[in-house]
Amino acid sequence: MKIIASTLNAKYIHTSLSIRYLKSYAEPEYDVELAEFTIKDPSMNIVTDLFSRKPDVIGFSCYIWNIEETIKVIQMLKKIQPSLVIVLGGPEVTYDAPEWMDRIPEADCIVLGEGEQTFKLLLESIEAKKCLSQVNGIVYRENGKVIVNPGANKLDLKELPSPFRFKEDLPQLSKRVTYIETSRGCPFSCQFCLSSIEVGVRYFDREKVKEDIRFLMKNGAKTIKFVDRTFNISRSYALEMFQFLIDEHLPGTVFQFEITADIMRPEVIQFLNDNAPKGLFRFEIGVQSTNDDTNELVKRKQNFAKLTRTVTMVKEGGKIDQHLDLIAGLPEEDYTSFKKTFNDVFALGPEELQLGFLKMLRGTGLRLNASQHDYVYMDHSPYEILKNNVLSFEDIIRIKQVEDVLEKYWNDHRMDETMGFLINHVFPTPFDFFQEFGTFWDQKGWSRIGHQLEDLYKRLQQFLKETAPEYTSISEGFMKYDYLMTHKFKPRKPLWDDSLSKEERDKVYKMILENPDLLGSKFANKQFTEKELYKHTVLEALPFNLQEYHNSGKTNTEKTYLLVHFDPILSKTESYYMGTKPLTSKAM
Repeated sequence: MKIIASTLNAKYIHTSLSIRYLKSYAEPEYDVELAEFTIKDPSMNIVTDLFSRKPDVIGFSCYIWNIEETIKVIQMLKKIQPSLVIVLGGPEVTYDAPEWMDRIPEADCIVLGEGEQTFKLLLESIEAKKCLSQVNGIVYRENGKVIVNPGANKLDLKELPSPFRFKEDLPQLSKRVTYIETSRGCPFSCQFCLSSIEVGVRYFDREKVKEDIRFLMKNGAKTIKFVDRTFNISRSYALEMFQFLIDEHLPGTVFQFEITADIMRPEVIQFLNDNAPKGLFRFEIGVQSTNDDTNELVKRKQNFAKLTRTVTMVKEGGKIDQHLDLIAGLPEEDYTSFKKTFNDVFALGPEELQLGFLKMLRGTGLRLNASQHDYVYMDHSPYEILKNNVLSFEDIIRIKQVEDVLEKYWNDHRMDETMGFLINHVFPTPFDFFQEFGTFWDQKGWSRIGHQLEDLYKRLQQFLKETAPEYTSISEGFMKYDYLMTHKFKPRKPLWDDSLSKEERDKVYKMILENPDLLGSKFANKQFTEKELYKHTVLEALPFNLQEYHNSGKTNTEKTYLLVHFDPILSKTESYYMGTKPLTSKAM
């Protein structure tokens, strides 16, 4: 019997942990072949690949991001090979399973919840041609009728075999994200989240987890993401794992965690600040809302003061990047309240701020009680909110405009100095900047076309000329700095007209060659020749003193020369300033 476990990932770099658990648990009795695709792959290509493998049974792992594309594949496969047994599993079909059986008549069976043991028992029954009534944890058809069997018992996670020891995975480990879990379940009851449905937290065997991580690093894994819903729910466990990763990590490996920030003890953060190498860890923190009434309505306990303490301590430590999440559309959070939430969280200075929109997931309390807040949402996945009793569709559109430019201009870190200046000195609040710019962006039709890096600078420049013309000159100075400092090699051509004539540029270069100490001792120690200076540097004039701005946060009208050096050997970019007083360098 030929068996395939398949799924459609959101991106190529993602890997599916679920189908690997199915494969490892089914062994040695069944050799399950893995087949991963992406939601961008043409359905015909996926069907062709799967059909060519001559399967008898295919199991699809289903989520909100892939269910619609998966259905297309299933329908085509069943038309081509009616005898093919199609099994569905995953969170998207676990809830409302009879409804899915009606919607997808091509599906023969749905596995509910944890699938490792259930899938193997199902395979045994299919192979032996037994009645499926004895397989707990499934929904199936019998004589045209949909049958829902009793649920399966929870697994002892400590007994699960490793999903990481397959030879076919090894060549790709360094190129893709590896997902790992050390626990299942969540102690919290957030009504918008599927994790709230499972009561309690169960842990995998710690030593087995450590052995898996050693194996993954040894075989080239570079990005390892823990999918535990709250990695730090147990202080002692988190500390033990952090210590292990600090002690045994290999260079170039990055570990990502979802943490609950307001329960993280200061001594744990201090331990990480003192001992973790910079860049080894990355935290994802779900803030969602700072509105206490909203959090109470979704049964979310959150102490924003303690959360702020954690995020601030981590940021000041300078070792760990933080990704903070917000959800627009939660109960009783209107546009004004969400603006406050956004500004509250933005003030914490996260490296990334993810603005998402409420998804009314099947099985969640919020979906079951949607009428209480007049929720209107998409009928199909991802079931995103369209409006509710306090947030109109027009409000949703406006917040989506914020999301668009936030992603392009803040999260991608293309122009940090420019963003800092505009947010802190030009616009009333961060939200006001992103809203005004996002609305302008949408009105220009730019949301419907692609963008090169140069386009992002030009469009911001156009926006500022129309909305804040008095700041245009200074803003362009910041953009010049950001544009040059985000390059590792000297740009072929500038984005702007020369701020210096050839005569002035030559005069400044000559002055620098004759007296390199004008740019500081670090620059002077490089001992540039005239050829190197012209070939590997860019000289620009700024309408303000950038170093004074860095020191005091104030801009003035003192003209400053900016010299940016692109080191061709180290692929490193450094900036130097020359104004009315000696200035030092800043490295990229």
